[in-house]
Amino acid sequence: MIVIAHLSDVHLDGDRRAADRTRAVMEYLDALPYDLDAVLVSGDIADHAEDAEYEEAAKLLRSRHPLVVCPGNHDERAAFRRGLLGEGLSGESPEGSGSTEPVDQVLRGEGFVLAVCDSSVPGEHHGFLEESTLAWLDGVLTDTLPQIPVLVAFHHPPVPLHIPYVDEIRQFGEERLAALVERHPHLTAFLCGHAHTAAATTFAGRPVLVAPGVVSTLRLPWEAQTGSSEHVHLDEPPAVAFHVLGDDGRLTTHYRVVAARR
Repeated sequence: MIVIAHLSDVHLDGDRRAADRTRAVMEYLDALPYDLDAVLVSGDIADHAEDAEYEEAAKLLRSRHPLVVCPGNHDERAAFRRGLLGEGLSGESPEGSGSTEPVDQVLRGEGFVLAVCDSSVPGEHHGFLEESTLAWLDGVLTDTLPQIPVLVAFHHPPVPLHIPYVDEIRQFGEERLAALVERHPHLTAFLCGHAHTAAATTFAGRPVLVAPGVVSTLRLPWEAQTGSSEHVHLDEPPAVAFHVLGDDGRLTTHYRVVAARR
């Protein structure tokens, strides 16, 4: 059995609230009486893409479990690389400090592969997978044995979630990703964030599993709002998803709320 914990949208901004909620989730995961196969943090790590926010993220987003973190629309690639990947620091290659290339990463675990794609678009809030990312993902899938399940992660959902506020800035150009899926039957599921609400749907015949938000929970269009700009619940607790790949290949997802510090 493979278990992957999935959190998203921590939006660290130097304020105690976001930090405490992130810390609560990470401490909860570290205290589990089980060794997770991976912890995925699917974007919007910093709220303003400032170096100090990534310094805070580097301290908070630590785990005894294998950890992989990807950018979201609030992140900036060069600052993300410096703060979380250590690229462009003293003694490192200088080109890393200013790189705006997509931050694509792969985690090869025992019996699974987690391919983490950068769906961010510099200076924009919507998502789009660059051609280099699609070619990289195609290579990861090609190099993985067909009996090994590959889970693909990114920040932006590639389909509408029926939440106008989110759907306007979802991942576009998704037909290119769908064409890639057809060539790789062992692509098992898509994992994403961005929506600040737990959700499940499908894309190209595969599950799309959306992690709940850590910093806040989005109000759905049919939920009561006191104003047209009130998009989020700030009093809902942070939450995390657990994606479980059984020995029979079935994928199951559980969601858990985490008590945040006051």
